[in-house]
Amino acid sequence: MAFSGRRIVPALLVFAATSAIRASESDALAISANIQSRHLPFGTILDPINASPSSNQIIGYTRCGDSALWTGAYLAAESFRYNVTQAPDARANALNAFNGLKSLVDVTGTDVLARCLVPANSSYAQGIASEESSNGIYQSPPYIWVGNTSRDEYVGAMFGLAVAYDFAGEAVPQSAVSALVTRMVSFLMNHGWTITLPDGSATDTFLIRPEEQLMLLEVAAHVNSSRFGTTYHLQEDALSALLALPVGVDTATNSSYFKFNLDYMAYYTLIRLNNGANAAYNGAYRILRNYTASHQNAFFDLMDHAISAPDAARDARARSLLQQWLVRPRRDAYVDVSKLVPVCGSEACQPVPVPMRPPTDFLWQRDPFQLSGGGSGIIESAGIDYILPYWMARFYGVLSAMTVQSAAAASGAAAPDSIASVYGLNLAAGVAQASSQPLPATLGGVTLTVTDAAGTPRVASLMYVSPEQINFVIPHGTAPGAAAFTVNHGSTTQVATAAIQNVAPSIFSADGTGTGVAAATAQQFQAGNPQAPPVNLPVFQCGSSGCEPAPISLGVDTPVYLSLYGTGIRNRSALANVQVTINGISVPVQYAGPQPDFAGLDQINVALVLALRGSGVSNVVVTVDGQVSNPVTINVQ
Repeated sequence: MAFSGRRIVPALLVFAATSAIRASESDALAISANIQSRHLPFGTILDPINASPSSNQIIGYTRCGDSALWTGAYLAAESFRYNVTQAPDARANALNAFNGLKSLVDVTGTDVLARCLVPANSSYAQGIASEESSNGIYQSPPYIWVGNTSRDEYVGAMFGLAVAYDFAGEAVPQSAVSALVTRMVSFLMNHGWTITLPDGSATDTFLIRPEEQLMLLEVAAHVNSSRFGTTYHLQEDALSALLALPVGVDTATNSSYFKFNLDYMAYYTLIRLNNGANAAYNGAYRILRNYTASHQNAFFDLMDHAISAPDAARDARARSLLQQWLVRPRRDAYVDVSKLVPVCGSEACQPVPVPMRPPTDFLWQRDPFQLSGGGSGIIESAGIDYILPYWMARFYGVLSAMTVQSAAAASGAAAPDSIASVYGLNLAAGVAQASSQPLPATLGGVTLTVTDAAGTPRVASLMYVSPEQINFVIPHGTAPGAAAFTVNHGSTTQVATAAIQNVAPSIFSADGTGTGVAAATAQQFQAGNPQAPPVNLPVFQCGSSGCEPAPISLGVDTPVYLSLYGTGIRNRSALANVQVTINGISVPVQYAGPQPDFAGLDQINVALVLALRGSGVSNVVVTVDGQVSNPVTINVQ
């Protein structure tokens, strides 16, 4: 028993097409505002502990031990942002972050870098001191500060200071950066490159990490060449030959995955400031990149863009990963995906999709193959793992203020005759939605023209326009390659580019994010009575807390067929080249093509085989002509 005809499309798809995720400036600005409001109680980055998973009442602060590292990353993010936007609040945020790092050097009294500081009379001081007691709590009235400083803190701080020096302009005076870097590196040199606390205890050494020692020296020489230039070049000659050894050790295993984040910060800085002239730097970096390039890491991809050859596929992936980040939870609720992804030993066989990865402080420093992690849902992460790669992407031209993607899910490309979305600011004067088909070429005073790689312009049909989003159908005949999308309303014109492919499958989800339960329908038939009308089965149920998969029961005599809805599928070369897997099991595809009631909407009908019984919540993945869709889920009893 099979079917391939038209099906009832869930009304939810209309909502989904106006709520898909995207990497946008408005999200980045909201995250920055939240950091200023909730994550900088004492001038450096901390994460708040809330009274409950549903409460915004702050009852404490945590992750003080890495405050220097993440304050450096935040300084870099706001420096890139100020360079791109010249926004007054970006200028203020960058300066405040710099001052926060400076306070971590001032508070120790010796120019060693503290992990964090807290006013001794703060109501949060006792909790922080208790949590960080193993690192040592030092008194410097009116503050207490946390010791046991590691190389990690220096690398993160110096990464941010180097970016601020070069890209923050007048927001952070170069003279101030030079003075702070000079203090920090002079201290390390005077102590034999060993981090030494005021009581004389040594906590870490750079002698075992030549790339980090060279990074700090190169930044110091960059901002104060008369003081450090000769020393840097001598050490460059002496240490370059050693660089392959530590990165070779790092890439032997994924354990302590945060090491790769430090490696990328170091090599991005080394190669950027050296203009790629040192072959040893480049060679060691290639070892690092070759090992991690497939790890689906937006931050690493953006740094690679800055220091490597052009790579359109890498840049498209980075855009997609940033879009996917936006549907991640911001708190640390426990996550276990071991039943949702293929498992090889103790880790996932492939990088876990970004929306499903366990919560953490900075996503890109965590093992992408990790299956579980998190806490009780009361710790809020800052979101620097979004704004830093986002503003890097804007700075390096990987993202524009206006972006284009599939309307169904975050994607690196779109296809002719598919539904796509443009995201930006001031795209339209108001909100308007097409009320009938065929769709109009002008809606709410807005037109959108797609100029393909062959140079042919075509006017797109519009579904929905608003100041921050436009949904439209990519014109038939748009040639593969880089296309320009030009939005006109009134006297305003904005242009973005995106890749066009013959097929670019993406599947709608019930909540419109492109992740979670599929916006699908299912029907159950009676094998012994083919003339009996089918029974419609719910696939999802949505409420105030979101959308969850409804359980689907399979029986020997009651076959069930599932219809998925997506876009970018209809141009497939042949039905045989459309594969659907559920919980890793291939299922028969009965139909894959246009859904006849909605322009640009595609439909895939599959049979749910009995081998799926008992699978529970399972990933559904569609592959069309070798192109893989976003994963969605269903629940099979």
